Amino acid sequence: MTATKYQSCDYMKTKEFPFWIQRFHHDSLNIPPVHSHEFIELVYVVKGHAKHLFEGQSYTIKTNDVFIINPGEAHTFLIEKEQSLEIINCLFLPNLIQDSWLKELGVSQSMDYFYIHPFLDKNERFHHLLNLDGNYSIRFLHLLEGMMYEYNKENSCYSTLIRLQLVELLILLSRIYNERNSKSNTSHNIVNDTNILIQRICGYLSRNYDQKISIQTLCNLFNISPRHLNRLFKQETGQTVVEMVHNIRIEKAKQFLIESDEKVINVAMKVGYDDPAFFSRLFRRVVGCSPGKYKAAMGYSTINS
Repeated sequence: MTATKYQSCDYMKTKEFPFWIQRFHHDSLNIPPVHSHEFIELVYVVKGHAKHLFEGQSYTIKTNDVFIINPGEAHTFLIEKEQSLEIINCLFLPNLIQDSWLKELGVSQSMDYFYIHPFLDKNERFHHLLNLDGNYSIRFLHLLEGMMYEYNKENSCYSTLIRLQLVELLILLSRIYNERNSKSNTSHNIVNDTNILIQRICGYLSRNYDQKISIQTLCNLFNISPRHLNRLFKQETGQTVVEMVHNIRIEKAKQFLIESDEKVINVAMKVGYDDPAFFSRLFRRVVGCSPGKYKAAMGYSTINS
């Protein structure tokens, strides 16, 4: 089944504030189509029970579950008759949260549920959903409702307040995520600090692949020296940071090429390359053919590319 593809402009009011939030009630007769999108989607189940159909697999979701859908991932719900699902959808782009905030608040070391968990194996992600209980569920719902209030009222400084609440929400989720991981870890599956650091950095790169990213930016965010970063990154991933960025961008470009009629020059810009010629040379080196030929081979006419 072909997934409906949503763009950020379908929901978000301005490019300067790429954010949207709303509460929905679904039942067996009111289910969203299978869809993917170019933004991040955070879903909180306020009440109810359903199946979450995600990338061709099915997972049970229930009251107080929370999960993140990455850009490009296709999903919907399956709800039985006489069942219902009340959710809050929070949509945003990574650039909503400024790097300067991450640095000043130390957030880059406190957002594992945002930088690590959504990039794990799909089974691991959804067989280990975060289910909030007690005070955490109350606090989490309070944050979401606060964001909805600010978003709908648009009073002065509303966008700043929403950004602050979103950062608090993501840090709170990461605290819960790490608390539960620390309880379940055993001697054979404990992940060392170096591996966690590299996973955080890879998550950051995946979230911000279309932005200008320098080694110094990463060093400032993750409190590591350039020499140490380069050594550890190569040791843990087998790639340099620059190679990783290029590979992430090329994978995203392949997705854009086969899922839309975007011209190659536009795809280059969307994945962070100002020079289309450089992008085409890099694409050819990594993929083995030009972007236009790849697009044609995957079902689109080069006339449209």
